[in-house]
Amino acid sequence: MTVRKPSRKVVAAVAGGGALLVATPLVAHAVISRDTPPTVAAKGAALVDVSGKDGKGGTSVFAKEADTVRPIASTTKIMVATVVLDTENVDLGRRVPVEQAYRDYVTEHHASMADLQTGDKLTVRQLLYAALLPSGADAAYALADTFGEGDTKTQRVKSFVGKMNAKADSLHLNKTRFSTFDGTGEDASTPKELVQLARHAMRNPVFRKAVKTEKFKSEAPAANGRTRYYTWNNTNHLLDAYDGVIGIKTGTTAKAGECLVFAATRGDKEFVGAVLNSKDRFQDAAKLLDHGFGSDDAKDMEIEEEPSDGAQD
Repeated sequence: MTVRKPSRKVVAAVAGGGALLVATPLVAHAVISRDTPPTVAAKGAALVDVSGKDGKGGTSVFAKEADTVRPIASTTKIMVATVVLDTENVDLGRRVPVEQAYRDYVTEHHASMADLQTGDKLTVRQLLYAALLPSGADAAYALADTFGEGDTKTQRVKSFVGKMNAKADSLHLNKTRFSTFDGTGEDASTPKELVQLARHAMRNPVFRKAVKTEKFKSEAPAANGRTRYYTWNNTNHLLDAYDGVIGIKTGTTAKAGECLVFAATRGDKEFVGAVLNSKDRFQDAAKLLDHGFGSDDAKDMEIEEEPSDGAQD
């Protein structure tokens, strides 16, 4: 039996203000039986084998109350990105001015933020990274305000949330409903349907590239005519801790607990999963992936703690 090293070092570089892509070294893994399902702390969980699939079908390899509806916190932003990226002829380079209302919303709702500065002009692509990596509710608000329809912010946000629910219906996510663009409301789904949503989202190369990015550096025209430099770190610490992870999105509220939608690939195998209302979401996800890959890596996994001033979600 070959035992993996307890941790690995990720080497990355930024070029031209773009995404920081992760280079994954070769890692040896212990191989164990998949016969015994793992025990997870999450109240709801699902793992689906999507290896070689075209986005349809897939084989369930683990389910725990996978059809039970629960709050989903900021995993809601998977649907925000999906609505934007599924918009016909979407212009990812379109500049969107940051309004004070987006920052005020974060303060009022105690939401996670990308710290967008009022008056700066960010592209739609930058806003997607800002919503998905540090889980910025300010960025999600900007996207909802931009892609919703109506004469007022309230009307445009309502319109955008309507598009989120319409997309859920079109994807046959019958138990999934949204009331906000950031997961601070009555947004709810099931582990099974979150996996379905994630599989759809991961078919878009822009989304797939974003959610596997650990750090994204970019610049934008600032209100004072100068250049603003932004750096956003991904709140999904599984990316740097478990070999093969390629995304996707965290979420945390007092009501929802710790949530995580995740995906990983090794060789010709790929899995997509979700855990809801967990007390240790990264460990739960690692246990599920071990179960899928037939490996034994979770017990040696090391999660790097986020500094107190870092993005939390």
